[in-house]
Amino acid sequence: MRERRAARESRRTREFEAFVAGAGGRLLHAATLLTGEPTGESAGETEAAQALLTAALARTYARWDRLRGEDPYDRTRQELAALFAHRARRYRRPHGGVLDRLTPRERLVLVLRLYEGAAEEQTAATLGLPVERVRAICTRAVTLMRAAPPPTGARAAPGPPPVAAR
Repeated sequence: MRERRAARESRRTREFEAFVAGAGGRLLHAATLLTGEPTGESAGETEAAQALLTAALARTYARWDRLRGEDPYDRTRQELAALFAHRARRYRRPHGGVLDRLTPRERLVLVLRLYEGAAEEQTAATLGLPVERVRAICTRAVTLMRAAPPPTGARAAPGPPPVAAR
């Protein structure tokens, strides 16, 4: 009995570690964009993003056996969004990141929609907002980003090209 349990835990740990190895970089970048920190290479620059991602990954790991066909990346992204929304007041102060000039909610919608490529309906369901509200927030955030020059010292966010907002 103990041997089976140990084998199951070992398999679970290996699967989760493989998931984190494959998706951790992209998830950390999304967390960095959410927290408004600079997207630098230094670990000290992304301390809040790392803490946010660690908490989201811990929640995903706790539910790992119950995912049953659910995409672990989507689960972790949902956990990341929920944790960020719950802690949003911590991220109102500018940190020098690319999305600094946006409110936490605008950052969350923009990252989910444009960086992660989530559909409006999926974003709305994740945030508990109507689709029209998500569309309006995304449009306003894109307009703000286009209107104002990037903050001094901010680097462009690497990643896939943004999806056009509808």
